[in-house]
Amino acid sequence: MTGGVTSPRGFRATGVAAGIKANRGLDLALLVSDGPAQAAAVFTTNLAVAAPVVVSRDHLERSGGTTRAIIVNSGCANACTGDEGLQVARDMAWETARLVNCPVDQILVGSTGVIGVALPIERVRAALPMAFEALGAGNDAGALAARAIMTTDPFPKESAAQVSIGGLDVTIGGMAKGSGMIEPMLATMLAFVTTDAAVPAALLDRALREAVNETFNAITVDGECSTNDSVMLLANGASGATVDEGSYGTFVAGLTAVCRELALGIVRGGEGATKLVTVVVTGAASSEEARKAAKAIANSLLVKTAIHGGDPNWGRLIAVAGRASVAFELSRAAVAIGPTVLFKNGRPYDEAAPEAAEYLKGTDLTVSVDLGAGAASSTVWTCDLSAEYVRINADYRT
Repeated sequence: MTGGVTSPRGFRATGVAAGIKANRGLDLALLVSDGPAQAAAVFTTNLAVAAPVVVSRDHLERSGGTTRAIIVNSGCANACTGDEGLQVARDMAWETARLVNCPVDQILVGSTGVIGVALPIERVRAALPMAFEALGAGNDAGALAARAIMTTDPFPKESAAQVSIGGLDVTIGGMAKGSGMIEPMLATMLAFVTTDAAVPAALLDRALREAVNETFNAITVDGECSTNDSVMLLANGASGATVDEGSYGTFVAGLTAVCRELALGIVRGGEGATKLVTVVVTGAASSEEARKAAKAIANSLLVKTAIHGGDPNWGRLIAVAGRASVAFELSRAAVAIGPTVLFKNGRPYDEAAPEAAEYLKGTDLTVSVDLGAGAASSTVWTCDLSAEYVRINADYRT
């Protein structure tokens, strides 16, 4: 189904221009649940953690996960900004709580943009009442919020799905941003997901971590883990349905579907990207080793540039697999680009290279590597590396 964070019942959102971005575009998003929602979240593993992450972690702990709203700005990461930045994040929560009329620890905060720049709280403070008045429940309102959290993203990312729990329709919706500095290890990646099911805290946390592991943690654009990574999930129970152990699998399937679409949108919109690449690793000794090898391949600059140039250089794939510090048997290994096998059982099939080169002219591609060491597998999504990525990041601040 089409939609986003406002598709589930009982959620309103909007996006406004607060003047944080130099281009005066939308840069402040507000997401509000009409009633208290149970929240779960995963955050960056980067030890250089941004102020909004510190505040959101604290609020989740203090409130037991009870949440009414999320306030998010783009154009400034509010990271590495000292005590002043921490106070700004707290002030953002306080100003939002005042408007929503709830305890301050029921507000979560997100920021994205340039690291080490002061976030002008007076602009946030001035724009928040306007955002609160503009809150809407329709998909158009959700779309405004999705646009307001963008930085270098070429397009907004939204997704929604519906499942049946206890004979009742449950909707799950979400929005995400991220284009560069992407290898969530739970970049600058933010994702916000809502559902109108009631989900006990322990199940909600479990469901989010399962979904994130198979989606956001399985993508990479450039192998960089940001200071601000956050994935937040709110469940307000407005549908009347309650998730329990019996319906947990159904709920997780819907949640994973929404998260996967958002995650793939991040990769498809990676900075300078022209191709979405699915990396499939099989024949691994364990699922952990399969994921490790797949991430190594997906992050290889040589692999990514070869794919961008349409060069079916299977040797680069084998070389990465062999140095990924996982079990690997060259005599049993195999490489395929799309449906074309280029290396198998110790010998190359270079006569098939023209067929693989033709396949690489596409925009949705799959490369497969069999490690020849076991039966486990993993799938990771990445993109090609173009000169445009270098241009974007060479003058990101200037």
